[in-house]
Amino acid sequence: MRNEADFTAFAEANAIRLRQIAYLMCRDWHLAQDLTQTTLTKMYLAWNRLARQSSDPFSYARKVLLNTLLDHKRLRSSSELTVDQLPDRAEQGDSTAERLTLLDALELLPRRDRAIVLLRYWEDQSVEATAEILGLSNSVVKSQSMRALAVLRQHLGDRTLLGAATGDARVPGPRVGAGADLRARA
Repeated sequence: MRNEADFTAFAEANAIRLRQIAYLMCRDWHLAQDLTQTTLTKMYLAWNRLARQSSDPFSYARKVLLNTLLDHKRLRSSSELTVDQLPDRAEQGDSTAERLTLLDALELLPRRDRAIVLLRYWEDQSVEATAEILGLSNSVVKSQSMRALAVLRQHLGDRTLLGAATGDARVPGPRVGAGADLRARA
């Protein structure tokens, strides 16, 4: 049976990673923070039950995060448009432009396809793990990920940032999983 100290260690170790995933799914840092907090609250409430059922609480947390986002999108208030203030510092160059271009391209995808791409290439999950997390069949994950990548390639043109198929678009930075190609651009 897991105790409160185990949950605290889990939350401290995974909160940033969960918030990054949430941001990639919703494109709003404030909403991503709210989704992460809600996810961690739900995880806390189910923590002892998880000890009996799951050996990997992060997989469960990812599933809770996705469901929390989908629940939020169903709410009437989720249609509000938030506007961030412009930063006080100058643009940092091409990497920022590439990052924004990739985020815009990801936004073109339907939520489920975006979740598939993020799980497969950002989180470096297998087809089977992605299918299990999203409650889909392996063939749906394969076909939708190929279609989603085609949409992204079409939108990005020659600036293909995904490197997901070739693995050659890696960027220096902290690695959460092996899918640094997408994550580094967000």
